Amino acid sequence: MKQNIFGMSLPQLQGCLKEFKLPAYRAKQIVEWMYQKHVLDFQQMTNLPVALRTSLTDNLDIFRVKLLEQQDSRDGKTSKFLLELVDGVAVESVLMRQSYGNSVCLSTQAGCNMGCTFCASTLQGMVRNLTQGEILAQALFINEVLNKEEQSINTIVIMGSGEPLANYDNVLNFIRLCHEPYTMNLGYRHIAVSTAGIVPMIQELAKEDLPITLSISLHAPNNVIRSKLMPINDKFDIHAVVAAGKHYANITKRRVTYEYILIAGENDQAEHAEELSRLLRGQMANVNLIPINPVVERGLKRPSLNQIKVFEEILNNNHIAVTVRREMGNDIQAACGQLRNKHAAENQL
Repeated sequence: MKQNIFGMSLPQLQGCLKEFKLPAYRAKQIVEWMYQKHVLDFQQMTNLPVALRTSLTDNLDIFRVKLLEQQDSRDGKTSKFLLELVDGVAVESVLMRQSYGNSVCLSTQAGCNMGCTFCASTLQGMVRNLTQGEILAQALFINEVLNKEEQSINTIVIMGSGEPLANYDNVLNFIRLCHEPYTMNLGYRHIAVSTAGIVPMIQELAKEDLPITLSISLHAPNNVIRSKLMPINDKFDIHAVVAAGKHYANITKRRVTYEYILIAGENDQAEHAEELSRLLRGQMANVNLIPINPVVERGLKRPSLNQIKVFEEILNNNHIAVTVRREMGNDIQAACGQLRNKHAAENQL
């Protein structure tokens, strides 16, 4: 099987091409074809000598992803892509067209083993980690879609299926790679990483000196509720997670976002909002309230609009910065894991 070079950084590709005894600038030409011009066939790289194109074709491969299914919301603002990787594993990526630009949500694992009770991604467990190239491939596939509309990606959120900090090296390599001028030239401040709260890796991320945004999936105001919703809380409890978030903000001087999924009858009451306010008081942070996107298999319900408003008002009154996430893609199974699970179930029939 030929080596797939898609997803390599320029130094990695230069190392790979040493056996061909090529000048360094040839590697730069190839990465520009792959990442900027979306050309995946050596024969179409017209500034390479014909003999070299043939030699590269015989010895190397360029495989990005294959589109299995695309769903577009009725308002045209959200698109979800089910993408097949080289080994046949499928992952999901989402494009959100918003007033301030185009945002994409990328997966870092095929499936997830965090076991959160509200999430579709965990229903079939985790298959494997994605490589830096497979994460990049999702972004560049969507960027090519946007380029045809004379647009491009403005923001990347690493919040799709999987726990990014459980695939730390590949995620960090991807972040650095999409920052490079020869790939996407995307500023670090336009990248956000979400975690269920793996405390040691949050502390490690703080050392990287990257001005990326950290989002922490909190989803509860205390250990009892959080352990019920998120098994990871039994290993890293809510106080350790919040302390890690505070440490990250202090080191990076970047405001941390705490994600809080509102679930009717579970964590959406006024007393929960008061408790959350006490937990986060004094932090350089904001809370992103997310009315749950119901997953049929989970049986959880979203709160009423009035209940959401009351929760938000209590946080505001306690001087906690808060936003309510705008709903996008409810009509296209936009919650993490839903489309992938549907595809897996159909292929088992």
